[in-house]
Amino acid sequence: MIGALLAAAALRHRFPATLAPVRKRDRALSVVRWIPAGLGTALMVGVAALLAVPASTPAILAADGQPVTGSIAELATVHLGGQDQSILLRGKSVDAPVLLYLSGGPGQSDLGWNRALYADLTDDFIVVGWDQPGTGKSYPAFDAGALTVDRGVSDTIELTDYLRERFDEERIYLLGESWGTILGVLAVQRRPELYHAWIGSGQMVDPLETTRRLHDDLLALAERTDDEVLAEAMARYGDPPYEDIFAGAFVMGYYPALYEPYTPPAAYIELAQASGLDQWNVLASEYDLVEKIAVLRGLIDYYSVMWPQIQTIDLRRQATHLEVPVYILDGAAELDARRDLALEWYAGLTAPSKRLVTFADAAHSVSFEGVEQFHALLIEEILPATYGRD
Repeated sequence: MIGALLAAAALRHRFPATLAPVRKRDRALSVVRWIPAGLGTALMVGVAALLAVPASTPAILAADGQPVTGSIAELATVHLGGQDQSILLRGKSVDAPVLLYLSGGPGQSDLGWNRALYADLTDDFIVVGWDQPGTGKSYPAFDAGALTVDRGVSDTIELTDYLRERFDEERIYLLGESWGTILGVLAVQRRPELYHAWIGSGQMVDPLETTRRLHDDLLALAERTDDEVLAEAMARYGDPPYEDIFAGAFVMGYYPALYEPYTPPAAYIELAQASGLDQWNVLASEYDLVEKIAVLRGLIDYYSVMWPQIQTIDLRRQATHLEVPVYILDGAAELDARRDLALEWYAGLTAPSKRLVTFADAAHSVSFEGVEQFHALLIEEILPATYGRD
C-alpha cells in the first residue's frame, strides 16, 4: 500500500504532461479512495509494532520496588524430547525448593496464571510453569505423530532432571492440575526417586468414565429444564467417546449450569481481576503476539491429538500405588462426575503417606481457587514432612 502511494507520486512528478487535469471534485474522490489504503497501512504498522514487543515476565520486586536480590524471574528454553520447549521460572531465592506445575487441558497454557496466582508461593519455592509441546510458547514443537501420553511423561521426567541439575536439588515437588494430574501421576509412578511428593489439584482418574457421567448429567439437565437445544445436541453427539472433538467444548459450555449454585471465592476473583489476565491467558506478557495466537491454537490442536489417547487411562487400574507422599486437593464444589472418581481412586491408593485436603470453597482448579489455603498447606505441612527426607 505504501509502495503504491509512492509510485503514484513518482509518476505525477515524472510525467505531469501525460496526466489529465484533476478537478477539485476528483481530488476529493481520490482522497476518499485512499482511506481504505491508509487504514490498512495503519493496521499493518500497528501489527508490526506489536510483533516487535518481546515476551517477558516481570521481575520479582521488594518493598522498595527494586528486584529482590538473588531472585529469579525468567523465561527459558529447554530441550526436551529432541525439541525446544518453554518454561517460566519465578522465585525469590534460587536456593528454594522447586515446584513444577503441570497445566490442564489438554492444551492449556498457564504461564500468566502461574505468575499472577502463585505470586505468594515464590516466597518459599521456585515455581516452574511449562508449556507442553504444541501449547503456547512451545507450539512450534507440535508434532501430531509424536505427541503421545508416553512422550508427555518422558518430557516431564526430562524437565525434572533439568531442574534438579540446574538448582542442585535431589528431588522436586510435582503439582498437576486436571489433565496435568494424569501426566504427573504417571511420571511419579515411573520415576518416584525424583520427587519429594505428588500434589494433585482437580485430580482426574478416568477421563472416559467422567465424560460418560457428564453426558448423563447433561441429559438429565436438558430434561429438567426442557432445554431442547441441549437434548438435540447430546443426541447428535451420541454416547461417549465422542467422535466430534468439538463435543467436549460444547459440554464444557454447560459446566456452569452443572456447578450451580457454586461461585468462586471472592479472594480468587479479586486476584484474577487484579492480574489483568483473560480466561485463556492470551493477554499475559509472557507471550509475544505470535505466541498469543499459539495459545488458542494449542487449545484445539493439542487437545484434538491428546484427548482421544487419554480415554484409555484409568488410574484405578493403572496407578494403585505410588512410592512418594501424596496430597490430593479436593474441591467440595467439584462436579460429581470427576470428584467421585478421584475419591474412589484415593481410597484404594497406597503410598508412604497420603492426605486428602478438602477445600470447602473450591471446585476444579483447587490450587488456584484456594491459593492462600494451598500456600499454607505447603509451608505448614508438606514442606516440613517431605523436604530433605532421605
